Amino acid sequence: MRATIFEAPGKVTVVDKPVPIPGPGEIRLKTAATALCASDVRVYRGEKYAKPGVTPGHELAGVVDMIGEGVTGISEGDRVVICPMVTCGKCRYCIVGRQNRCEQRKTMGYDLDGGFAEHVLIPADIVRVGHVLPVPKDLPLDLAAITEPTACTLSSIELLGVRAGTSLAIMGAGPMGLLHVLLARAVGAGVIIVSEPVAERREIAKRWGADIVIDPTTQDAVAITKDATGGDGADAVALTIGSHAAVIPSFDLVRKQGTINLFAGFPPKQTVPFDPNFLHYNEVILTGSQNATTDQYRRTIQMMKHVAHIDEVVTNRYDVEHGPQAYESRLSMSGLKSLVQFPGVE
Repeated sequence: MRATIFEAPGKVTVVDKPVPIPGPGEIRLKTAATALCASDVRVYRGEKYAKPGVTPGHELAGVVDMIGEGVTGISEGDRVVICPMVTCGKCRYCIVGRQNRCEQRKTMGYDLDGGFAEHVLIPADIVRVGHVLPVPKDLPLDLAAITEPTACTLSSIELLGVRAGTSLAIMGAGPMGLLHVLLARAVGAGVIIVSEPVAERREIAKRWGADIVIDPTTQDAVAITKDATGGDGADAVALTIGSHAAVIPSFDLVRKQGTINLFAGFPPKQTVPFDPNFLHYNEVILTGSQNATTDQYRRTIQMMKHVAHIDEVVTNRYDVEHGPQAYESRLSMSGLKSLVQFPGVE
């Protein structure tokens, strides 16, 4: 089979690999589509670890085409999406449903082969803990492939407490920032303010439901946010760009007793000095979120077909032979999300 592999920072190639055969407890998918994540780009840049020789791709959907011995509740032909985390099911985090914080977690696409291949082996531990999730018949598999980033966004939205009437400021209108716009609008958020220096992305944010878009290079984001929120600042702030220089500016956008979520991953060994009295006297919550729980994946699958514009998040599509171009498009900021698609798998 043809597969993309990560060899080293700055080098991904397309190679022939043996078609995997599932062992006891495992299943195999015929891949329908796999999306490229910003964290995949961070691996490419050398900012995040992945095992050399691994097949990337943790945002994937496909059709079950072989089942290993002992697997129950899954049948050949099932259309599924994968929660790509291998978790122990026994630590304190798994026990309370926070599998994304499992102390022994491994992830497909980094530690184990992922979905940038014609077939992908789903480990027994993923099958065992229920991380193989059925896709509704009326949800296309290429859209289902972005369940993972959408679930991560849902996790952020829920952590921030965004609900009917909540004001939300979003720093960055890349794919993840725009997913924040879509989900915040879907849950009934109040004013949504987006700060983004790229004009094309500001226009998309506005079209997809942002009330106010700001060019931070020429406009006063703080003054505009305060004016839009009665002088208070936003109830919630999502930092969706992995720039440590953007952390302190996010403090100026939030109201007293508001919440800031550092949603994006940052380059390693970055530090941000700040005055702790800002958090203390304003009772601001500063937090982060990474990945999502199994329940959030399950609920995301059910809501995706009802979220306006979500089918427009993927703008660049490639076949497996051109998988490395998916990285090039993200590095050049061409379009939004990139997808490697496998024709005929539905």
